[in-house]
Amino acid sequence: MKRYDLDLLRYLKVLTEEESVSRAARRMKVSEPAMSRQLAKLRTTFADPILVQSGRRMTPSAFATGVLSQVQDLVRSADSLLETRALANLANMAPTFTIRANDLVVAALALPLLKALKQECPRCEVIWAPELDAAASDPLRDGGIDLYLGATDLMKPEIRRQTVLRDHMQGLVRKDHPILAAPITPQSMVLYDYISVSRRGRARGPIDWMLQNQHGLTRRIAMVVPTYHCMVESMKETDLILPLPGLVINHISLKALGLASFEFPLSLPSVEAFQAWHPRRDTDPVHRWLRETLFRVSRKVFEKCPP
Repeated sequence: MKRYDLDLLRYLKVLTEEESVSRAARRMKVSEPAMSRQLAKLRTTFADPILVQSGRRMTPSAFATGVLSQVQDLVRSADSLLETRALANLANMAPTFTIRANDLVVAALALPLLKALKQECPRCEVIWAPELDAAASDPLRDGGIDLYLGATDLMKPEIRRQTVLRDHMQGLVRKDHPILAAPITPQSMVLYDYISVSRRGRARGPIDWMLQNQHGLTRRIAMVVPTYHCMVESMKETDLILPLPGLVINHISLKALGLASFEFPLSLPSVEAFQAWHPRRDTDPVHRWLRETLFRVSRKVFEKCPP
């Protein structure tokens, strides 16, 4: 057939995947009227409605659903032909990458990642968006963010993931804290008050579950704070205990701040952080370069954190 080109197939692919003109328009970064025109063109070309009204939403027609896999393969194959040229042109590109992550990750990774990216793409820009309580799936889907980096379980199943860090919690205290005077046990752990870090105001977590289920003990939470930054420098003035991931403790100057850390005598589950992206970005060569660079840099930055 000579009545359609690769771009039209891209529109067919995105409209069928998104099942919405407005979502497809946001994903392709065009206006809704422009996307509606492409849908009309597709309907004429294929003599098929492509999307049909089903109650309050639209669903793909039987034809669109039936050819989706073939269209995805065609677009993917065509994109792969352009990949080598795109990566060779990184030095002349000026992409902006938006990554959502919490402050722990940003503090450790932001500068090393920017340095690595600029070695191949000097004009790139990285925007670190704050991690929110809402799931990152929607902004990944509509292009609001390019990557999510964190450990949330609020992620839809189609989102791609790649683990970049397995960490575990440690205790942060002042260097002369009395808990350090003897081997630390679950029983000695509960003699002191704790600070809990939670953006959602949650005081309890795996430490409490393990203490209760394995030892019948309960620790006292004296305070809940949204981020660890506000408390680290104050820890030298208190007997409170602040549990933190090894990632954070490895990037704190413990000696200079008059602090010390210790391992919890519990079989705590590991903290697993991953980078996540929408599957439509799988074959985007520049996005894949971003992911591979982030993975390489994060492994180097986080290598001090035990698996």
